[in-house]
Amino acid sequence: MSWGPIVVGVDASTAAAGAAALAQRIAREGGTDCQLVHALRDAWAPLAAVGEPGQVEEMRRLQLAVARQQVAGALKERVAPELLETLDVRFGPAAVVLQQAARERRAGLLVLGGKHHTALERWLGGSTSLNVVRTAEVPVLVTAGAPQAIRRILVAADLSDAARPTIALAERFAALVGGELRVLSVFEPLPILAGVPPVDPTGYYELSEELLQRDIWPRVKAKGAEKLVRHGMVVETLLRETTDWSADVLVVGSHGKGWAQRILLGSVTERLLNDLPTSLLVAPVAARVPAAQRPRAEVGPVREASATPA
Repeated sequence: MSWGPIVVGVDASTAAAGAAALAQRIAREGGTDCQLVHALRDAWAPLAAVGEPGQVEEMRRLQLAVARQQVAGALKERVAPELLETLDVRFGPAAVVLQQAARERRAGLLVLGGKHHTALERWLGGSTSLNVVRTAEVPVLVTAGAPQAIRRILVAADLSDAARPTIALAERFAALVGGELRVLSVFEPLPILAGVPPVDPTGYYELSEELLQRDIWPRVKAKGAEKLVRHGMVVETLLRETTDWSADVLVVGSHGKGWAQRILLGSVTERLLNDLPTSLLVAPVAARVPAAQRPRAEVGPVREASATPA
């Protein structure tokens, strides 16, 4: 099964260079195209309504050219020259631009370089990778550092409907890179509620094991895949297993929780993106957004993009 083209969000950072290099290797192994995309804030937008149109457009072209030169210079040691020649630079918020590029090219995978942000930075400006994952219609690979090889893939499988697409994605990815696959299900302890007598967890764990054997393990089709159960809090257990097993990629499903749920309860995927213990591959299991409701990039009349496919 073809992956479809790979779209890579890049800037002039070391993280982006590592992501681009890995995406290039994956594209070659998968026999598909790779497209680098850089999103740029339009510094001249405030003058568009009051300035001379010709001058504003010329300054926009200059801004695009400078950005293209900077990004290409940062990536030239890590990716092929022909890939840099097709670098797509356009105005708009990074998450929206990448989603738009993915739809235009019918991408099968989005790749980003992961960056660690402080709590204040996430609160004020958010995270590009998190914003992309929240709305992604295709799998998103957020790389940690500059991985040279992918040998071990750990996939988190819970008892929800997210397990099926998450396991399927992990198996496809493992087959593509020739990696070893381990499927992990984490049983969390029952919560302790004030004023409520403790409950014997035996029945709870027995039911969870029954559901796992009936609904989840049969989804694992990859030959030689290891299936494990661990007890503990999900995020902490995944972080520990990732480290202990030296996983190169951790595969999880994005449940598409609403804004209020994320604020109140948090999200496993969000917490893993913040910690980023290893490269994270996220399966998009949320409902697809109707075309009429999709956000559009803030693309002005000026856009610099090669017409030659990657």
